[in-house]
Amino acid sequence: MFDFGFFPDFFTDNFIFRVLFAAILGALIGLERDIRGRSAGLRTNILVSVGSSVFMLLSIGLAVKWLESYPGSASADPTRIAAQIITGIGFIGAGAIIKYKFSVQGLTTAACLWTTSAIGMACGAGFFEIAILATVIAIFVLTVLNRVERLYSKDNYRVIKITVHKDVAIHRIIELIKKQGILVLHYDVEKDYEHGTVAITSEVKFQNKDTDDKMAESVIGALEKSEISVMNVHWRHQ
Repeated sequence: MFDFGFFPDFFTDNFIFRVLFAAILGALIGLERDIRGRSAGLRTNILVSVGSSVFMLLSIGLAVKWLESYPGSASADPTRIAAQIITGIGFIGAGAIIKYKFSVQGLTTAACLWTTSAIGMACGAGFFEIAILATVIAIFVLTVLNRVERLYSKDNYRVIKITVHKDVAIHRIIELIKKQGILVLHYDVEKDYEHGTVAITSEVKFQNKDTDDKMAESVIGALEKSEISVMNVHWRHQ
């Protein structure tokens, strides 16, 4: 099973080559992450891939050794240690995910580590063809599809907090936001009688192929051009 004949038995049966091959494939994915300045880069992906391959080898080796030492005993399970790799890599992936204010970052990096772990396990088991295929797909997803995503619009959710003089009509602010092609989902109003201000916090939705910088500039520019007495504008991720 899974023997495509691409690699001679000398390589597939050699444990040292399996670990080295895992390091090379892990390095290819890690290099892409490093170039993009992600937290889990070259060294992290190499270590994850190599560690997974070693655990896989240990899992197989211990099972074989048990059967050789106790031939009449119940069959050993070579997947016992390997199964724990999948669980354990989740802790590393969770560390790569960062919640910054209202946005979550690092999901792709965490998925990358998870995939790198699978590649290392495949190398440790001697399934180099599967490991290569997974590496090619991973690099394709991280590089080519990253550009494809820019070709279509996505729904973006942001929070706009605008502070104005208490005499300004709230519907004027909402209408001004809508004129920029932004859908106002809902908003909250907070009045400060001591300072004579009103803060309108709106959750908005819009479609944009690129970043939301242009949309933020559009709203701020419209407020500056209007006759509304604006004291503060805060644009943040939802």
